[in-house]
Amino acid sequence: MTARTPHDDGFVMPAEWQPHDRCFISWPCREQTWFGHFEEAKRAYLDVIKNVHRFEHVVVLADPSTAKEARSRLGREIEILEIELDDSWIRDNGPIFLCDDSDRVAMAKFGFNAWGNKLPSFSKDDYVPIALAEHLRTRQYVAPMILEGGAVSVDGEGTLLTTEQCLLNTNRNPNLTRSQIEHILALYLGVRRVIWLGKGVEEDMTDGHVDGVAGFAGPHLAIAACTKDSSDPNFNTLNENIERLESSTDAKGRSIEVIRLVQPKPREVEGIHITPGYTNHYIANGGVIVPKYGISEDEIALETLRSVYPRREVIGVDCSYIEIGGGAVHCITQQKPTGTPISP
Repeated sequence: MTARTPHDDGFVMPAEWQPHDRCFISWPCREQTWFGHFEEAKRAYLDVIKNVHRFEHVVVLADPSTAKEARSRLGREIEILEIELDDSWIRDNGPIFLCDDSDRVAMAKFGFNAWGNKLPSFSKDDYVPIALAEHLRTRQYVAPMILEGGAVSVDGEGTLLTTEQCLLNTNRNPNLTRSQIEHILALYLGVRRVIWLGKGVEEDMTDGHVDGVAGFAGPHLAIAACTKDSSDPNFNTLNENIERLESSTDAKGRSIEVIRLVQPKPREVEGIHITPGYTNHYIANGGVIVPKYGISEDEIALETLRSVYPRREVIGVDCSYIEIGGGAVHCITQQKPTGTPISP
């Protein structure tokens, strides 16, 4: 750990479409998360892991209590790393990897408090970035704020996208102002411009993570969830988000092209309320892993994303049961960019 900031040392958070060295995914370990569908959730995680592994090396973090099961189900091709866990949403509790112009890699560790203290225990998950920094022998910068990885999207060129609902929520950083948060994001993620959307989808335990409604897909290019159905409870939110994006410029002063991505209405799976969403996908090396739900909107979303990522193979994976736990593909993945880890 160091008292210097990534900004001091020339590190920034790269865009997700830049080359990856590997992808980290945590194996499910908290049965209560899945409301009686623990086994179905594990099968869905397995599908995501196998599809990501087609494009890049996958490392699965497994709590010691589940490591034997993970090894049995994942086989020898998938690397297993035993680390104590509370839950399995590494996008949010894991590190954010950084890189510099010399292809050196470091890590940023933000505080994690289980989405505003929504779970009774989260100290193990909060420690995961420290454990990974020790395992990878990588320098880690500790940021003075609570932040989940799913709450931000970057273009790798100085622009960050987030929501007011999440980052300005008093259950995260009640003593920080908007300008103070922007300053910390500049120091620890290397951004120069923050675009604030309003809210995420309704009934979201993350308090409006941006990966549930929008994200960067290329330089001055963003995708955003949309609906034309005025009866959808997210209708006004999604329209406002698109208006904010279309009226914004990035860190280089360029207008942002917005690709609209169909947003299904909230529905039920096994009697449990979920809000399906396709912005919650993972951009792998040569591929894009997209949640699908067995509904008609799936193919519309996949075709849209094939046009957005023409040089990548776009693959749909059923995430109905992952969504029961509160997320989808992006929530359970965390990429490490290619490069040489810089020593602590």
